[in-house]
Amino acid sequence: MSSETFEPQRAALADVVAIPVTPFAEDGTVDQVTHRALLRRLLDGGITTLTPNGNTGEFYALSPEERRLVTELTVEEAGGRADVLVGVGHDVPTAVASARHARELGAGMVMVHQPVHPYVSQGGWIDYHRAIASAVPELGVVPYIRNAQLSGDRLAELADACPNVIGVKYAVPDAARFAAFARDAGLERFVWVAGLAEPYAPSYFSAGATGFTSGLVNVAPAVSLNMIEALRSGDYPAAMKVWEQIRRFEELRAANGSADNVTVVKEALASLGLCRREVRPPSRELPESERAEVAAIAAGWSI
Repeated sequence: MSSETFEPQRAALADVVAIPVTPFAEDGTVDQVTHRALLRRLLDGGITTLTPNGNTGEFYALSPEERRLVTELTVEEAGGRADVLVGVGHDVPTAVASARHARELGAGMVMVHQPVHPYVSQGGWIDYHRAIASAVPELGVVPYIRNAQLSGDRLAELADACPNVIGVKYAVPDAARFAAFARDAGLERFVWVAGLAEPYAPSYFSAGATGFTSGLVNVAPAVSLNMIEALRSGDYPAAMKVWEQIRRFEELRAANGSADNVTVVKEALASLGLCRREVRPPSRELPESERAEVAAIAAGWSI
């Protein structure tokens, strides 16, 4: 199967790739009603690519049953309005089962989380992704790369074996390394998604990215769309105006090794009355003393 088969999926990746939060009810379960409402808010806001079971969705804090539920809710709400890129990971059988579940539901793509195993060899990285991609040849596959040691030629090797590997969520915080990696792998061969969201999008777009992921989009879809429109038109000053607008919010998310990455997003949503602020361990809620700043930022965007 050639990559040309995947043109709709490739187009969907060259966009704002939203990573929805997973809202929890008072009893700690997934709040399905609120989840659907938040998804509809993204869709109504103009978002057309959704990633259930991403890190902003607290992938690693969800049970297998909850991950399936989140996938089902997202595919149902997306309908024909958005493409769905389902996050999969953990051990190979679990990832393959999740990918096949996504395929059965009608999702067009899966994103393979960076393996969290403490001992990752480059050859083993290929083997891991090849096992998953080979199990769902009909789906577009997007490795989520956070490993700075991985070389671009290894990605090319994976795609030689699995032509359904069509895009990359690149999340190493080094624009020069990204530029080299993309060219070593094949700049035109893959769709390059800036996996560190809006703060890195301008620098990564300048080096060849055509999409970026976003957790902020849960709070203010228009802000994320403003940035990608500026980047698509090559208007970097306009993109940096958006960058300045979101800078403090993203600094709060990135502080202390991204300890409050999801927490800040949910706090902003809570301040707008859109979902509860609860996150699961090992994340934690913001102290009350820090909530007002997040609420002020969110209120400014909603005007």
